[in-house]
Amino acid sequence: MEEMQRILICDDQPIIHETLGVYLQNEGFAYDSAMNGEEALQMAESTKPDLIILDIMMPKKNGIDVCREIRAKSRVPIIMLTAKGEEIDRILGLELGADDYIVKPFSAREVVARVKAVLRRFSAAKEEPEKTLRFDGLEINIANYDVRVNGVPLQFTPKEVEILYLLASKPGRVFDREQMLSQVWGYDFFGDTRAVDTQIKRIRQKLPQEGVNWGIKTVYGVGYKFESGE
Repeated sequence: MEEMQRILICDDQPIIHETLGVYLQNEGFAYDSAMNGEEALQMAESTKPDLIILDIMMPKKNGIDVCREIRAKSRVPIIMLTAKGEEIDRILGLELGADDYIVKPFSAREVVARVKAVLRRFSAAKEEPEKTLRFDGLEINIANYDVRVNGVPLQFTPKEVEILYLLASKPGRVFDREQMLSQVWGYDFFGDTRAVDTQIKRIRQKLPQEGVNWGIKTVYGVGYKFESGE
């Protein structure tokens, strides 16, 4: 018998746990509950969930800090819950490596649909055969989310790896920001593309800019492309 996938719900409102819990169980999921940020971190470590639903506004430690700490050592899928109007927090959560966000108030049915969609994407990525792109000392392995320069591993977040892999998989092709949001996050970000620009800035800071014949170029007014001299 296949083991049930476990969802960790992190929110300080009991009604959220009760409502989402019923819908998740009806769809064949098991779930655990964390009522504050510190408990969320403890349970993320102890229960090893398949996906985390993480509210931004929580006592003891907010969801942004929780997301940052989880992403430092795990790429478990994370869906952020954000109150209407918390645009900056939502963008920051995505920059830190959250896989999706849902604005409160929401329908439990929508949350379960998003959970299934994120898990499908995550599962498909893991099941793909090893895919490594190589460019004169640069190696990007999307199967294990590993980026190396001359054999030295670099500290990239999952979303940074996915963006770099997307660009490098089509050298010379220009991707606009909406395409990158759609292909990396899997949904339309309603025209707000600042998360992409911030991610690109961080990727560039981590990659060497001199002594290499490849890099990410800005195409002003359009988007970004990966160029290689090979």
